[in-house]
Amino acid sequence: MALYARKEAYIQQPAVPQNPARQPVRKKGIFTKGEKVLYLSFFAAFALCALLVLQNQSVIQASTQEIQKIEHSIDEKVKQNTDLSVQVNELSTYERIWAKAKELGLKLNEQNVKVVPGQ
Repeated sequence: MALYARKEAYIQQPAVPQNPARQPVRKKGIFTKGEKVLYLSFFAAFALCALLVLQNQSVIQASTQEIQKIEHSIDEKVKQNTDLSVQVNELSTYERIWAKAKELGLKLNEQNVKVVPGQ
C-alpha cells in the first residue's frame, strides 16, 4: 500500500498558482545576438570578396584593352616597315641609279669603277 501511495504522490503534482500580475511576455527573435554578429560578418566578408573580384576583373579588362592597342600599333609599324623596305628595293635598282646619274651629268668611267665583292 505504501508503494501505491508513493506512485500517486509522484503522479499528482501540486498546482502552480497563477500570478495575476504577470509580466508582459517578451517575444524572442529568430536569431540571437551572436548569430546576428556572425551572419553580419559573413555577409560583410562575402561583399568584400565580391568587390575584390569585380575590381580585379576591371583591372584585367583594362590591361587586355591596353595590350590590344599595343599589338595594333605593332602591326601598323610592321606594315610601315614592310612598305618602306619595298620602296627601298624599288629606289635602289641599278637602272634607276644610272638614270639619276645621267640626269645629274655624271659619266661612266670604266677605269674608276671598282667591283665590291660580297653583296
